[in-house]
Amino acid sequence: MKRPLTADLFAPDPAALLLAGVDEVGRGPLVGAVVTAAVILDPERPIAGLADSKKLSERRREQLADEIRDKALAWALGRAEPHEIDRLNILHATMLAMQRAVAALAVVPTEVLIDGNRCPPLPMPAQAVVKGDALVPAISAASILAKVVRDAEMSALHERHPGYGFDKHKGYPTAAHLEALRRLGPLPEHRRSFAPVRALIVPAGDLS
Repeated sequence: MKRPLTADLFAPDPAALLLAGVDEVGRGPLVGAVVTAAVILDPERPIAGLADSKKLSERRREQLADEIRDKALAWALGRAEPHEIDRLNILHATMLAMQRAVAALAVVPTEVLIDGNRCPPLPMPAQAVVKGDALVPAISAASILAKVVRDAEMSALHERHPGYGFDKHKGYPTAAHLEALRRLGPLPEHRRSFAPVRALIVPAGDLS
């Protein structure tokens, strides 16, 4: 039975010491991994300013990420690589990455809250929370860690392939990214099953 979504569920409560929040970043981009994070916050070491990572500046996200890593009872990352996304589809790859993040926690949570409307199979009670990254501090923390990590990966990819503008669009299908794809072609890091990339590969007869 699902636990009711009441305000006490989201408050720093000693009874919820082992409540893990989970979120992902990178479902929509055409390139790179989908990155997930799982975080168990410490009620004795509160972190001010936790919010949906998309609502924070890059500098504030990085500051909070450092604080989360320092103060959380436990945190871990999970990921699914482009070849896994192509093989499984983005939904199932995201669920796999979430499972990996929870499994990597040094402390086993007693309950997991996941941003969105779906939960992967987990060995402990889990519940999806729509807009959880704005409602549940542990999910907010997870969204911040995941975004900081994935954005850093896009910046590193930009250093290797500056013509694509990954430092600006982070792999999302912006007009600039699509133009670069047409001009330069897909990279090994591109998701071959995503339509704009697949459209450039199909004429060559390569869908492997």
